[in-house]
This record gives sequence, structure tokens and C-alpha cells, in this order.
Amino acid sequence: MGSQLWLLRHGEAEPHDARPDPERRLTPRGEQQSRAAGAGLAALEMTFQAVYTSPKVRARDTALMACAELGVQPVEHAALAEGFDVGEAHALLLAHGPHARVLVVGHNPDFAQVVADLTGAAIDVKKGGVAGVRLAGATRGTLIALLRPRELSRLAARDRAAAVQAAATSD
Repeated sequence: MGSQLWLLRHGEAEPHDARPDPERRLTPRGEQQSRAAGAGLAALEMTFQAVYTSPKVRARDTALMACAELGVQPVEHAALAEGFDVGEAHALLLAHGPHARVLVVGHNPDFAQVVADLTGAAIDVKKGGVAGVRLAGATRGTLIALLRPRELSRLAARDRAAAVQAAATSD
């Protein structure tokens, strides 16, 4: 199976001039994207051995909202604030074993660069979007998922609808 690195880009945030960069908050849309990301991953029955987040407010809040849907607790990791790279990604995965699935919550352009370095794919991780990479060895990986916020919302909505239908038929 190999290990998997899942990257969740923070949801939509306040404009750059609203406050200092580390303190920028999510907009209402960003909050919805963050919850939908967690619910969408939960609908896919994703489980994570660990979740790490940038300490920047918008990423930390994204992680908290997504993790509430996933039933896990995020841990702040300073390298995710800026300069997150393949070496950092490997270190996080190695800390959890050869078949770990780890979710990181942070920022572009770091996430797009990590995916490019691991897979050779040039991708655009949308705000509130997710990319998944399966690692095969120490240096190469395969892009296994690239989900936009819209797709995560649809997965979450289908899962909620199925839960409501199941509850209605069990009476």
C-alpha cells in the first residue's frame, strides 16, 4: 500500500490587507469549505494516523473544522506556515510508520510544489481543496486524488442524504 500524504489547503480567507498574514481569518465561505472538506473526506471513509496544521489562523481554523468532521485532533507544525517541502513531508510520514496516512493543512505555493516534486504533476490546489499522494519509496509518488471544494461539498451532501434516508427507513 505505501504511505499516503493528504494535503488540505486552507479555506477562503480575509483579504491580505485585513490584518497581518498569520492572523488572517476564514471568511464564512472558507468556514463552509473547511467543514465540507472534513465531511467529504469522512464520506470517503478516510482515516488518518495524524493531522498537522500550519499555525496561521486560517489554516488552524480549517484544520479544526475539518477534523471535527473526521473525529481527530490536529497538531500545529511550524514548518507548514511557510517553506513546507518534500523533506518535511517525508519526516511527518516516517514518524507514523510505512503505511501511514497523514493529513497536512496549510498553504500554496508549498502544497503544489510538494505534489510536483513527488509526482511530477503540475496541479492547482484550490482553497478548501485536497490533494492525495501515495508514496512509493523515498522519492516518488503518485497523485491519487485532487478534489475541489465543490466536489468535497457534493460528497458531504450525498453522505448526509444517505444518513437521513437510512434513519428514515430504520423506523
